[in-house]
Amino acid sequence: MKVLVTGGTSGLGLAMASALATAGATVALTGRSGRRASEVAAELPGAVGIELDVQDESSVAKAVDEAWSRLGGIDMLVNNAGIGMRTVNPRFMTHSQGFWEVPADGFRAVIETNLTGYFLVAREVTLRMLAAGGGRVVNISVSESTMHRAGFVPYGPSRAGSEALSRIMAADLRDTGVTVNVLLPGGATVTGMLPLDAVPEGRKFLEPEVMGPPIVWLASDDAAGVHDERIVAAEFERWLRDRNGRR
Repeated sequence: MKVLVTGGTSGLGLAMASALATAGATVALTGRSGRRASEVAAELPGAVGIELDVQDESSVAKAVDEAWSRLGGIDMLVNNAGIGMRTVNPRFMTHSQGFWEVPADGFRAVIETNLTGYFLVAREVTLRMLAAGGGRVVNISVSESTMHRAGFVPYGPSRAGSEALSRIMAADLRDTGVTVNVLLPGGATVTGMLPLDAVPEGRKFLEPEVMGPPIVWLASDDAAGVHDERIVAAEFERWLRDRNGRR
């Protein structure tokens, strides 16, 4: 399995890239710094690092072309690159900010990265997958509560948009051989997006590694043909048991 993981230098992306590489997949991971991406990839078996700014169409085209060439194709795209609330409100965990206080350039940056970025990368990769006869797209999302919680503009809307995008992508690609699914941790997760120094004492969070088992399964033969599913990583084992029980 040849997998492209965007935003793979830290957090959820790194956890997924590591799990996939350890399971035997050939992984290309991306980051805005090509040097950083290469350094991180060097720590994973058989992985390669590629520079990618998901907001930039030319960067997307160049990175996908490089990944396709270096991997010998792309069987699965993991759309993960994103930025969080800290970019517009560093104290968002303890000091809620009304949407009217959000700077327009900060709003645009989050939407451009978390939503438009998913669209640009998926569009570039899907064209190639369709020509190759098939492939898999996994879009990473968050809990629904984040999409309507006070103080979560623009992050919440960006992730709600990515979920709607995923459903429409799945509808557009039905019966084409290219599958689309959504994967989310299932709760607040310890990543660079979370200012842990501002978190109430005693509150527990998920670790990024929770994404490992479901992303490895989605890359496996068992997941061939799985389409238009929304999988919660923290509930993956139960979801899989229920799914197998329905078959």
